[in-house]
Amino acid sequence: MAEFWLISAPGDKENLQALERMNTVTSKANLSYNTRFAIPDFKVGTLDSLVGLSDELGKLDTFAESLIKRMAQSVVEVMEDSKGKVQENLLANGVDLTSFVTHFEWDMAKYPAKQPLVGVVDTLAKQLAQIETDLKSRTAAYSALKTTLENLEKKSTGNLFTRTLSDVVSKEDFVLDSEYLVTLLVVVPKPHYTQWQKTYESLSDMVVPRSTKLIAEDSEGGLFTVTLFRKVIDDFKVKAKENKFMVREFFYDENEIKREREEMTRLLSDKQQQYGPLLRWLKVNFSEAFIAWIHIKALRVFVESVLRYGLPVNFQAVLLQLHKKSATKRLREVLNSAFRHLDEVAAASILDASVEIPGLQLSNQDYFPYVYFHIDLSLLD
Repeated sequence: MAEFWLISAPGDKENLQALERMNTVTSKANLSYNTRFAIPDFKVGTLDSLVGLSDELGKLDTFAESLIKRMAQSVVEVMEDSKGKVQENLLANGVDLTSFVTHFEWDMAKYPAKQPLVGVVDTLAKQLAQIETDLKSRTAAYSALKTTLENLEKKSTGNLFTRTLSDVVSKEDFVLDSEYLVTLLVVVPKPHYTQWQKTYESLSDMVVPRSTKLIAEDSEGGLFTVTLFRKVIDDFKVKAKENKFMVREFFYDENEIKREREEMTRLLSDKQQQYGPLLRWLKVNFSEAFIAWIHIKALRVFVESVLRYGLPVNFQAVLLQLHKKSATKRLREVLNSAFRHLDEVAAASILDASVEIPGLQLSNQDYFPYVYFHIDLSLLD
């Protein structure tokens, strides 16, 4: 996905000319595709309130970005068998994210521009907080179900030393309802098959002759039955272990096997029933959260532009879509050169990281002579 830089410069003649120069250079050098970014005329309020909103919007921006990343990851986890179609479900207002950002229009119905800015920000904050609360509860329930199901599936996919045996054995493999006799299941490593056949009858007293049978096999060994008297079970286990034969703790219980199978069927059914509604909720609310995030970016540009350039409100916002990651350094140089007149000292420090600005603790990576914000959609890939 695309990476964007959202910048603004004062709307006077000198800076409009600088924007034109920037557009010319970036286009010729194939650095970025630039479009105007429309921002409504908001009620400014007091400068003190704008300073407070600047801090609040910064935190809300970070929160919104984190939330949409988590939602995107949830879509990936839910669509475990269709990961190639994930991007089809990460849309905003029914269009791909790049198209939404490049054709952004402020939603006047949802976030009225004529109300005080603090009200707009409060609406966005409450909306995102509610989405996060719902995300936690919905994904927690689905994850718990998925984990339980995975644990049951793991039990039936391991080797014969560890896996459940209820789907391997049948009623005919056991001596049942006997007061004296019991059938044990023994895992024998493949190299020891011959040894087992020769020795199992003598591992303990009271082993029924010719009672062993191979009923299952995997790459490591085989599962054998053996019938003996109940009173010698403990002695047989000890002798079997000494000979590298593993007696599995399994006693045939038809009701328990039926219960396990019914539980697996129920869990699979529950997961399937939750899948559709959860994916639909994620699609709808990912869209809502993403739209809110871009509105927050627009608000930040407005607030920071007023604080940076002063009143009356007069600035031009531009969206730059980078053509490639490697263009980042060159694009910064072009922008800083075009707008260095906005803050000569800061611009010099950006072009020469060794220059220090008295009273400012800013690196050449986080300060620009123009208003700048970053939108990186590649984080959602």
